[in-house]
Amino acid sequence: MPFGAVMPYTATAIAASFCSSARMARRVATPYPHAFLNELFPAAVAQALNDLPFNAPALGGVSGKRELHNDTRSYFDAAAMARFPVMAQTAQALQSPGTIATLEDVFGAPLAGTYLRLEYAQDIDGFWLEPHTDLGVKKFTCLIYLSGLEGHETLGTDIYSDHDTHYGRSPFVPNSAMVFVPGTNTWHGFEKRPIKGVRKSVILNYVTNDWRAREQLSFPQTPVTR
Repeated sequence: MPFGAVMPYTATAIAASFCSSARMARRVATPYPHAFLNELFPAAVAQALNDLPFNAPALGGVSGKRELHNDTRSYFDAAAMARFPVMAQTAQALQSPGTIATLEDVFGAPLAGTYLRLEYAQDIDGFWLEPHTDLGVKKFTCLIYLSGLEGHETLGTDIYSDHDTHYGRSPFVPNSAMVFVPGTNTWHGFEKRPIKGVRKSVILNYVTNDWRAREQLSFPQTPVTR
């Protein structure tokens, strides 16, 4: 689908698909409560997101934290949403009151007064992330997997029972996701291992008004409501 074309799915349809997937989530209690979602978006939407023509940022031999490369990260911000309809429709879907109500009711996420932040992440060979919890201004985390190249099924998020103890790894399946409500024990990261091509994902967070980088937010003047 040409990037300037009208999206075949509306924000309403994307939200309906997302909420249906959330309600059917596979829940896991250990080492902390988290869940796995499948068929998150309509297939055409997931494919259009995977096909966005952003360049994967070079690591320059440095990794471990995403903020080390803040100057080359991509977001569902005003400029990107104006350029790519799929980003705009997806952001509107995840901003919608119905989606917020579903996430609050299904996962107990404390979303009142938060703001939508969506990062388009592209990870190349040499990338890794140290274990961290997302505790603080992030009130909900949803790691949405997009790419399906050979070997990408092994590139899921690493899960830890504490900072130093690896517990397991999420499946990495296109159009699936891992979700959790950040807490003191929600340790996750990415163990360094070979990456063929580009590992593509969308990092969905709802963040408090204390989030300083307002330009990263999809709707920086409008908190979510249900």
